[in-house]
Amino acid sequence: MTRPSAPRKKVTLALQGGGAHGAFTWGVLDAFLADGRLEIAAISGTSAGAMNAVVLADGMCEGGAERARRQLADFWRAVSVDGKMTDVQRNLFDVFLGAVKPFQMANEFGRNFFESATSFFSPYDFNPLDINPLREVVGELIDFSRLRRTDDLKLFIAATNVHTGKIRIFRRPELTEDMLMASACLPTLFKAVVVEGAPYWDGGYSGNPPLFPLFTETDCPDVILVQINPIERKETPRTAVDIMNRLNEITFNAPLLGEFRAIDFVARLIDAGRLKDTHYKRVNMHVVDGGAALAAFPADTKSRAEYAFFRQLFELGQVAGEKFLKVNFETIGVRGSLDLKEKLV
Repeated sequence: MTRPSAPRKKVTLALQGGGAHGAFTWGVLDAFLADGRLEIAAISGTSAGAMNAVVLADGMCEGGAERARRQLADFWRAVSVDGKMTDVQRNLFDVFLGAVKPFQMANEFGRNFFESATSFFSPYDFNPLDINPLREVVGELIDFSRLRRTDDLKLFIAATNVHTGKIRIFRRPELTEDMLMASACLPTLFKAVVVEGAPYWDGGYSGNPPLFPLFTETDCPDVILVQINPIERKETPRTAVDIMNRLNEITFNAPLLGEFRAIDFVARLIDAGRLKDTHYKRVNMHVVDGGAALAAFPADTKSRAEYAFFRQLFELGQVAGEKFLKVNFETIGVRGSLDLKEKLV
């Protein structure tokens, strides 16, 4: 329940991408919005994290925190295979997300068949019309024109330039549907999204999510990362699919770990008195770590799109968000609650 009389603390949010596991982030955001004690100054997001960020900002723009909660719920319901899609869209989404109903195969065999096929055929071959049901959901739900008219809640949406391999940050005053779709463009499923003449792929390859805009373009020192990609897994993958899934997790976490090292390095220089009177500042890092809870789900569940599964992850995220606020709210604005050294060892 919202607590309007409670003191509010300003924070920025960093939302990781991770396919269906982004429903965990939905739960965390719902808990934050319901609690009402956080003032969100900016959000950085990649892929599913970018979707959550933009849907939340659009809802806030339309009707505040309660509208943002409803908007997030509407989005995740709409993108489920048993949601508001037409039969044609649902069949396409089933193929993309592993259900492969058009092939009339057992689910496990069908998923392996499709994942193997994407290793040999590009989306330019098997999806020449570049059909992406998610684009229609985004176009119907989000008013980009209204979104661009204000920058009260800053947005930093990451995509990867295919030609240069460098990160591109799209900001709220320029944000378009294409820019958001670029952030979630998995190159094995969809053609690169062209923005201003340049092709872009999923932002997770270059920043998942990028942290640097949050402390270079805002005056807020507190960053809450919602982490949904496990950094560690105890088991060694042995199948081709499991190996590829783990490689993707490592690849998508690498830029984040690099930024952790930079934050830790700057903090140590500040403590040593070597960065006086500079633009560098101490960053208070916090994390809602879904990695531990989500590690129980195989990486290939990022491709599941049943609403019941989304709700299961949402409820896990809700609990994690509420627990984070109970344990760490008092530290916000005072110090970071994340032990960066532990993450880097």
